[in-house]
Amino acid sequence: MTSSPQRLSVGGCCPALTEIDGAETYFRGLSRTLQHLPHPAIDEVARVLLQTYQEHRAVFLFGNGGSAALASHLACDLGKGTAVNGTGRFRVLSLTDNVPLMTAWANDSRYEDIFAEQIRNFIQPGDVAFAISGGGNSPNVLNGLQVGREAGAYNIGLTGYQGGKMKALCDLCVVVPSENMQVIEDLHLSISHCVFSVVRNQISQLASAAPAHACDS
Repeated sequence: MTSSPQRLSVGGCCPALTEIDGAETYFRGLSRTLQHLPHPAIDEVARVLLQTYQEHRAVFLFGNGGSAALASHLACDLGKGTAVNGTGRFRVLSLTDNVPLMTAWANDSRYEDIFAEQIRNFIQPGDVAFAISGGGNSPNVLNGLQVGREAGAYNIGLTGYQGGKMKALCDLCVVVPSENMQVIEDLHLSISHCVFSVVRNQISQLASAAPAHACDS
């Protein structure tokens, strides 16, 4: 997996938070941003995750706040939702779910290490470190990506604004071209559902084709 980071900058596509005075304004901005999403980069995320599944490698998801919730959500989708037609299981873990472990690292070390130290326990070359950050500059997210890079993982980023510092640490970075955090988070969820749907469909197709291959052999 050697893809270059995918980048997209589109200015003025979504109203600033202070300019939103009603539903029409908000959803008009959301719709405009939706039209500028980097579809090829999103498709590449799905391709990388499918390859990770086929190679029996692991995916580690992490982020803060709303992005922490999405990390848990996507881990649930990939871990359970792809288990169809007797297929194998996706090796996926959200690093936001073990609250005692996160608070232990935050208390005994520093908050900036809560993902990096968890990743050190598990990461292997060829695994995927999948970071979610609205602005792309959260120190604990950047540290997690740095540990992933040092371990030979493939780093994926999902971010907004101009991508922040995380772009330089990612092999593949999907940037939602907006400066409105709520719109960014809306579309992060849509992107994760898109990626999951594509991966699940491809896994299902592979499972359906397997008996035919077995008969042909």
